[in-house]
Amino acid sequence: MSSQTLRGSLLLFLCAGCAVNLMAANVPAPAADLPPAGNGKVATVVLAGGCFWGVEAVYERLNGVIAVVAGYAGGKAADAQYEKVSGGHTGHAESVQITYDPSRVSYGKLLQVFFAVVHDPTQYNRQGPDVGSQYRSVVFYSSDAQKKVAQAYIAQIERAKVFRDPIATVVSVLPGFFPAEGYHQHYIQQNPGNPYVVANDLPKLKALEQQFPDLLKP
Repeated sequence: MSSQTLRGSLLLFLCAGCAVNLMAANVPAPAADLPPAGNGKVATVVLAGGCFWGVEAVYERLNGVIAVVAGYAGGKAADAQYEKVSGGHTGHAESVQITYDPSRVSYGKLLQVFFAVVHDPTQYNRQGPDVGSQYRSVVFYSSDAQKKVAQAYIAQIERAKVFRDPIATVVSVLPGFFPAEGYHQHYIQQNPGNPYVVANDLPKLKALEQQFPDLLKP
């Protein structure tokens, strides 16, 4: 996502054969998961899996997900704006903050969707046509429990040899989250015909419908 202009026009050509690998239908459910919270408590998780447009759109469709915010995480700079992040100058990764009801969808199930349809977790510092550390794959944790489940799940997937190549996803503490600019929020809802979206993100939504129909909102 070097610029909004590139995404809207030139990337139709660049993405012709670059759609994220969505052939991981055999990603198993996590053997370990966080227990559901009671008393109506909500939880949050921050995930980075390439361009946040498609990641946001996938999680917005899941039953039990209350809100999804596109933004930036994992950098050392004191703030984050799109132009700086997209140039790789802040160390942040394009990310989404997911607020969910653990009594309706589990942390582990959110991770399963992340590895199965959100992105290709074997790509290092890139996703499809987007290249740079700002597109790296990260599970950010805010508790030891989240960290342990995420690490155990990656090890489980590796043992199952779901992917041909090693998983590049890292599990990292969440240093902070910065919401992205307003025009990035709910981008696919507002721009379903954008060439980048058509080539890279709509296939993710189709894969979600095919692999996880029981998780979708009515």
